[in-house]
Amino acid sequence: MDRVSASTTQGVPFLKGHGTQNDFVIVPDPDGQLDLGPAAVAALCDRRAGIGGDGLLRVVRSAADPAGAELADRAEWFMDYRNSDGSIAEMCGNGVRVFAHYLVRAGLAKPGTIAIATRAGVRQALVAEDGPDGAPGEITVDMGRVALPGPEGIEVAVGERRWPARNVNMGNPHAVAFVADLDHAGDLYSAPLTTPAGVYPEGVNVEFVVDRGPRHVAMRVHERGSGETRSCGTGACAVAVAAARRDGLDPAVTGESVTYTVDLPGGRLVITEHPDGRVEMTGPAQIVAEGFIAPGLLAL
Repeated sequence: MDRVSASTTQGVPFLKGHGTQNDFVIVPDPDGQLDLGPAAVAALCDRRAGIGGDGLLRVVRSAADPAGAELADRAEWFMDYRNSDGSIAEMCGNGVRVFAHYLVRAGLAKPGTIAIATRAGVRQALVAEDGPDGAPGEITVDMGRVALPGPEGIEVAVGERRWPARNVNMGNPHAVAFVADLDHAGDLYSAPLTTPAGVYPEGVNVEFVVDRGPRHVAMRVHERGSGETRSCGTGACAVAVAAARRDGLDPAVTGESVTYTVDLPGGRLVITEHPDGRVEMTGPAQIVAEGFIAPGLLAL
């Protein structure tokens, strides 16, 4: 069957889900028939005129989407993730959990380990079977290997305040700054300034972090293309790794895994970094609504 544009599609189903209140519009498109452009995605994610969400998850078989075809032999399903402004992003940790939850709920996968293709590679999600009312339980996602690229001397700024930041890559870029008070991050509607100029040519997610206790931190985040969100899975992973290095902990050196608890405005995630550089994230995911998209929202 030929690919069709969203403007000619009628009665397209959707679901709404969230992971620690990082919320998503979920659009099942198993055979890759939808062509959702940036304007349609932005309209669907609009919180007043659309369904509302921090982003959109299109559920498509890897073999049916050019961006996932190379990974089809390793993962049946491809997570086509878009930011709320319609732009494409490499990865979304909370999105992977919600995506895996949907696959199990829809009978497209069984609880246990599920391979999910993303633009940052294949991610493995372990879905527990002991959720309430028979729903999938907590989900642990293998987020892949962390990278700590240069350069040194990165800073982030909000208003007159400036902080040094750690560059962390979790398949997407993060600048992590430790601050005295999370309120100092401001409203985070606009992207904080990062320097030196040009260090993040495609934008960056910026995390502001305070300590809550031993191996326990809290954070706020500005996600590129979305503004401040209630939670960011890759951001929580980046924060845990940055906190470990600040605290003198490096699993690659000690041979021992390190676990941090990360509190976000929307809930709590538990992050473990292993000696081989892999980072695992554990947290909840929920589906809260489902229905059909009005054709006018897609005719953009």
